[in-house]
Amino acid sequence: MNIVKGIREELLMSKAELARKAGVSPLTIDRIEKGMSCRMETRRKIILALGYKLSDKDRIFPES
Repeated sequence: MNIVKGIREELLMSKAELARKAGVSPLTIDRIEKGMSCRMETRRKIILALGYKLSDKDRIFPES
């Protein structure tokens, strides 16, 4: 399972809610959860929207 998806589901958060909190489109969240890459700025927004610190980036996006 994708880490972003796992954390989002743990928080009982919908894709739309995460997208709104991160300021990105739900399609972007969907793509990231399917394993596609995204810009560093988008990763930063998602990490913060999930309630993590930027220092947790390697835990949430280990492939980067």
